[in-house]
Amino acid sequence: MRHVSDWTLADGSLLLNFSDEVRGVFERNVQVGDLPESGGVLLGTVHERGLLVTVATTPTRLDRQLRYLFERLPFGHRAVARRQWRQSAGTTRYIGEWHTHPQDIPAPSGIDLNEWRKLAKKRADKRPLLAVIVGRHGLHVELAHGNGHRELLSPYIE
Repeated sequence: MRHVSDWTLADGSLLLNFSDEVRGVFERNVQVGDLPESGGVLLGTVHERGLLVTVATTPTRLDRQLRYLFERLPFGHRAVARRQWRQSAGTTRYIGEWHTHPQDIPAPSGIDLNEWRKLAKKRADKRPLLAVIVGRHGLHVELAHGNGHRELLSPYIE
């Protein structure tokens, strides 16, 4: 797979892992040719020093997918999140959002940054939002805080 599974903050205070299943979702939705943007929510578990992302939802028929836009509507994604929450006795939770860009190395747009800030601000647990953009040859991974603060993650290499 072309997308790295392990990520960290520069100071090493947080480790993030994307499961093989999540990386598979990313791979299957890489935006090549004239494909529209795809996206969904990221679900997983929170640990003392890390996040394990185990589920990435995929676009529903209600979502809006265009070449340079993905608008996630809550209906199908919310049902998956609730089901995962119940089945895990509350340990698998909403962690963030992902979507694709038709770029080799993706970078967030102003629209992305605004949306992430709004979503982070609305989080009931006050944790930062994990925001991921899937490009053709790499990922953009960051934590977005409700106050606009952003923390970029880098691939973790031992």
